[in-house]
This record gives sequence, C-alpha cells and structure tokens, in this order.
Amino acid sequence: MMEIRNNYRDNKDLRDRFNALAQKVHGLNFENWYQNGYWKDYYNPYSVIIDGKIVANVSVNEIDFMWNQDMKHLIQIGTVMTDPEFRNRGLIRLIMQQIEQDYEGKYDGIYLFANNSVLNFYPKFGYHKEEQYEYQKQVSVKVDRTVVSVSMENKQEWDAMKAIIEESKNFYSFDMANNSELQMFYLSQFMKKNVFYVKPLNAYVVAEENDSELLIYAVYSKQKVDLEEIIHAFGTSVKSVRLGFVPENKETYECKLMNDPNTTLFVKGKVFDHFSEKRLMFPLLSYA
Repeated sequence: MMEIRNNYRDNKDLRDRFNALAQKVHGLNFENWYQNGYWKDYYNPYSVIIDGKIVANVSVNEIDFMWNQDMKHLIQIGTVMTDPEFRNRGLIRLIMQQIEQDYEGKYDGIYLFANNSVLNFYPKFGYHKEEQYEYQKQVSVKVDRTVVSVSMENKQEWDAMKAIIEESKNFYSFDMANNSELQMFYLSQFMKKNVFYVKPLNAYVVAEENDSELLIYAVYSKQKVDLEEIIHAFGTSVKSVRLGFVPENKETYECKLMNDPNTTLFVKGKVFDHFSEKRLMFPLLSYA
C-alpha cells in the first residue's frame, strides 16, 4: 500500500521514519531541531509511505523575503530524497504534483536548488534555471583582531541567539524574514563554531575563515552597523571577503556569477522575472 503523508511533525513514529531516510540519503537528522522547538509549521515534509516505510520525500519551506522594501511569500522545495531501493519509480514526481495542487495560488514564487543529476527533471514542472550573483572583494586590514567567539553549545545559548536574530535590523537588499528557526538549524548544529561577537558594535557575525579569506554568512545587530567595521574586526589576516548575502551597499564589491558546479537554482513565478537582472542571491543561511 502506498500513500503520501504531510504535516506529521508531531507524530514521533513518522518523524523517526523521516529521519531514518534523511540520515540514509543525506546524512541529516532533524530530531534535535524538533526537540529544541525550532521545527515550525514553515517546514512541511511530503513523504511517500510504502508498507509502513518512508521511501521518498520532498519538503515545502514557506519563507518570506523582504525584497525591494516589499514582503514576498516564497516557497522553497528541499530535502528531496528517495531510498535507493525505490528510485526510478516516479515517486518524486507524485509528490511534486501533490505539492503543486496543495499550494496553487498560495505563494508569490517557488524555487529550489538542484544537483546536476536532475537538471532535466524540474523543467517538466514549469521551473527554469536562474543565475545567482555573489559579492566579494580584496581588503587590507591594518588593525588587530577584536572579534571573540560565541559559545553555542546548549539550548540556553541557542535560544539567546535566536532572540538576537529576531531583534536584528535588516542589513541586506534581499533578506529572509520571520524565520530564525531555519537559521538555528545551522547554528545549533553544523555551525556552532562560526558565531562571533564584535563588542564595540554590539554585533554578532556568522562567519567562516579559510586561510586569508573571510566568508560572512550573516550579521545580526539591533542597530545598523558598517559592514567594513565588521570585516576589520577580524584582523590583519583577512585579505579577501566573500558575502553570503547581497549587501545594501554593493558599490564597493565585485559582483561575480556564482559558479557551484553541483547547485543549480530553479525558479517559477513572475516574481523572479528580474531576479538575475538585479544581481541577487539567496542568503546562504536560507538554504533548506
């Protein structure tokens, strides 16, 4: 017997089966995210169940974005996975059709990130490829490092960071809104060592340092801060900066076409008509 189930977040039995497939296919487990209270209604898995086992899944992520001073309600498709024993049976197609039916007319646009093995699949549902652009530059920092690491090892510290995110000003020209829980999926698990504090600015930074390159994923502060001051707070070892978002002030950055050989953006909806023309990218911490 086969059925498609969704909205089962609080059903432990189904959640365990979902996590088993996510672990098997992607090496992911959503249980801590759930137990910490960060799995909200925004994230809705659609799963195929055959003989009591979840064998395929496509998740819907409802995400609002502030875009040109206007709030847009977008849907991101993610956590696409099929048990190897059940592949090539059209299960993902069935789920996509169900999602299309359930969400028709309920969003401004829908998008997803696909790997190169399925580039011919999503156009069958009306999606088309879209380019993304990232911002980077070379820098010369003359001051000593002032950032300090922020401990992210327990629920109390995670909840404190979640509150900081929710109180933060918007720093980007295209920014995810009202979804601190998705960012906490990263910060409470894979990126616990990537949070820093800049005391003179009272600002928190999510960043990754690779030799002399600084990748800034996000900046959180109750007041506007100068991104240049954030960069300089990381000290003289920084020679180049790459941003995981689109800055408000683009003029001082080099804009380059994103070139990830295994991640292709597919979109659907008129809201994306001028996406590449505006040289935008989805913030890296908004990927689901």
